[in-house]
Amino acid sequence: MIKHDTDPDFLCQITNEPLTRSNWDKFVRLFGNNGACGNCWCMYYRLKKADYKEGKSEDGNKLAMKEIVWNDKPAGVLGFYEDQPIAWCAFAPREDFVKLEKSRVHKRINDQLVWSIPCLFIHKEFRKHGVAAQLLKGVTRFAKEHGIGIIEAYPAIPTREKLSDSFLWIGVYKSFESAGFKIVDQTSKKRPMVRYYTEEHP
Repeated sequence: MIKHDTDPDFLCQITNEPLTRSNWDKFVRLFGNNGACGNCWCMYYRLKKADYKEGKSEDGNKLAMKEIVWNDKPAGVLGFYEDQPIAWCAFAPREDFVKLEKSRVHKRINDQLVWSIPCLFIHKEFRKHGVAAQLLKGVTRFAKEHGIGIIEAYPAIPTREKLSDSFLWIGVYKSFESAGFKIVDQTSKKRPMVRYYTEEHP
């Protein structure tokens, strides 16, 4: 992986692409042998609990994600630095994420059509350098270009300075705040619902 520590402008050089067949190999390279974490392959929010657990073996979750991509369904956005995949953001219509639709804490606040960001993944060599916020800004631009009006997410507000890995996968609020997201529901004080409106909203 390319080192970026000596490049003060590296954030400005991060580019974004939606996950497609053409860059699937780069997605696999970023997620590595562990599928990002515990053979998840970003399927945790998309599957029922039993199906997700079963998919953690024999590449089940990986193949499930590949099927989404090969069927040309929205999956997420990749972030690149010098053509190397360094970041991932799950991004699709909220109804595609089974666990969100069944969540009591993050239940829908209205009947508006929204696209959700349930998780992020940043390569370990690029964490704590503002990559998440930069990636999210790229996602908002992508949404504007494709007529997506509302982006919704469910990040953590950490209660201590040192974060556990679990916070890294759902994202932290300050990254979303930096990208222009606003809190719209705080049923959970530590896991608020945030939104970004690509057009003016009352």
